[in-house]
Amino acid sequence: MVWRMTPMKKTEDSEKITINLGYVDLGRIDLMVRDGFYSNRSDFIRTAIRNQLTAHADVLARSIERSTFELGLRDITRAELEAARAGGEKLTLHVVGLARIAPDVTADLALAAIGSLTVLGALQAPSEIRAALADRIR
Repeated sequence: MVWRMTPMKKTEDSEKITINLGYVDLGRIDLMVRDGFYSNRSDFIRTAIRNQLTAHADVLARSIERSTFELGLRDITRAELEAARAGGEKLTLHVVGLARIAPDVTADLALAAIGSLTVLGALQAPSEIRAALADRIR
């Protein structure tokens, strides 16, 4: 069964995901919701995910340190990219969380200043930037 989590209002700090669940697991979740342990299915799933992330926090922290990832929100600005281009360098960016490329960044500037972009989470960027950097985004 395919089940879609649909939040009441999508905000900039969240991403909608789709998961597949068996009918028995879905029924167990519904039972927990019915009995008042969770307000809805999404609440149950968010709680389960957070519990797993908490249980593996040490492993995640070591992985982030080892990979030199930035954690949280990473805004990539026009000024930052212009400075990199002026200095003749290409940025290698690694983000765990949300990476946002400013809307005033052009595709040419992004190509000139971004060597690679790895995002574990979500990337918010204009479609022309995504297309221009397609071979550099992981």
